[in-house]
This record gives sequence, C-alpha cells and structure tokens, in this order.
Amino acid sequence: MANTLYDGARERFLTGQINWSGDNIKAVLVDLGNYSPNFATDVYLSSIPVIARIATSGNLAGKTVTGGIADANDVTFTSVTGASCEALVLYMDSGSAATSPLLVYIDTATGLPITPNGGNIIVQWSNAAGKIFKL
Repeated sequence: MANTLYDGARERFLTGQINWSGDNIKAVLVDLGNYSPNFATDVYLSSIPVIARIATSGNLAGKTVTGGIADANDVTFTSVTGASCEALVLYMDSGSAATSPLLVYIDTATGLPITPNGGNIIVQWSNAAGKIFKL
C-alpha cells in the first residue's frame, strides 16, 4: 500500500471537525496480520481490531501546520512487546475507540516493519518537504 489519509479524515479536515494543532492526536503501531485497512469505510479506531493495536503513543507534542503540511515532535512508544508492526496509524483521540477518527495510515517509512523486543520504539517523522502528511 502507500501512506494515505483515511477518507473520513479528509472530510473532517475539510469541514473543520479536526484541528491538528488543538486536538489530541495519537499514534498506534499496527500489525497488518490482524488488520486489513479500507480507507473508504474504516472511520474510527474501533475499525482496527484490538489485537492489531500493538502500542499506542501519548498525545503528539509540538504539532505544527505550515502550508498545509502537518508535523510534530518525534514520538516514543515505551517498552513495546507483541507482534510485528507493519504500519502506523494516527488518530484523533476522543477518549473512546468508537468515536476516535482515524486520520493517517503510514506503512512506507524507515524502520517499518519492526518487531518489538520489549524496548522503546522511536518514530522519527520525515524531515522531507511533506513531513508527516500534506493536505
């Protein structure tokens, strides 16, 4: 596949329902052996089975938006164990998986796939022109 925004996220960004700078945005490491993404129909975090969610970050910090490009500080997942992670998904955390919109799917990044070994996993966002993603 390729890195992409979920269709529901595109709609929410365009209608002002997601505020990259102000909302609680988190990342989840995902095992694609237990999740087959459908960017048109997967809307909320609950679309990703719990067994496929290997580790979840805290809220992204240092979020910026410049020229339609989203960026944030690098993120650390601590003491990660479990299945191999082939993708990373960003979502807006509402406090409930049933109402937390999926935003961005990333599976073509340096370090993916990764097999957890109980240590920390650090995600370093791209420093290229598109950073994390561009609208």
